[in-house]
Amino acid sequence: MRSRVTSQQGFTLVELVIVIVIIGIIGTVALREMLGSIDDARVEQTRREMEHLAFAIGGNPEVNTHGARSDFGYVGDVGALPPTLSALTANPGLATWDGPYIDPNGSLTDAWGAAYAYTGTTIRSTGSGSAIERVVTTAASELLGNAVSGYVTDAERRPPGTVFRDSVVVALRYPNGAGGVTTASAAPRPDGSFSFSGVPMGNHHLLVVYLPESDTLTYPVTVIPGSTVKLDLMLPADLW
Repeated sequence: MRSRVTSQQGFTLVELVIVIVIIGIIGTVALREMLGSIDDARVEQTRREMEHLAFAIGGNPEVNTHGARSDFGYVGDVGALPPTLSALTANPGLATWDGPYIDPNGSLTDAWGAAYAYTGTTIRSTGSGSAIERVVTTAASELLGNAVSGYVTDAERRPPGTVFRDSVVVALRYPNGAGGVTTASAAPRPDGSFSFSGVPMGNHHLLVVYLPESDTLTYPVTVIPGSTVKLDLMLPADLW
């Protein structure tokens, strides 16, 4: 019987070239996809870091205690915007500074290793080749130029009038931006109204002092960005 012999032929040169070209195309596409994924991850990481920096400066509005906002970051403690981002990790010599406001070991550079640009109202990353921005606030006045106003009456809901208005002092304490605390004070108007302007956001204290008896009442005041806080204060006795 005649045995059957099966012959196997190798690839031709043309076929090898085609295979190499196809492998090269696939590799190039895969590399681009991989680099794109890495770049997307860097963008996302940078955005997260910028969000943390913004919260460190102006606080996280989602953090509340007993129903009131309790996180106001650097601005809430100092009463001013930080001069540089490094002031969020190391005290620049201010008594009211209560940081660090971010992890001291955290990076102040973006995912590409470039330092963040900071203008006070905006944080910008340019390491990606195109600007990535995080707006801290549209205007510094939203954080630093708020108002507190209200009325003072006695237990009978009567205003002090012209006779007793000089017997009452209303004082608001808040950080002055230079490491100290400002105590702004004023006598109420005859109708009991009072107002303060240029107040930084944060948790402050309002004091009402009845001078003849040196009685002092203290009220917590939460000032959120871009706001006018309105208070209705009633002293606990029939004073006038």
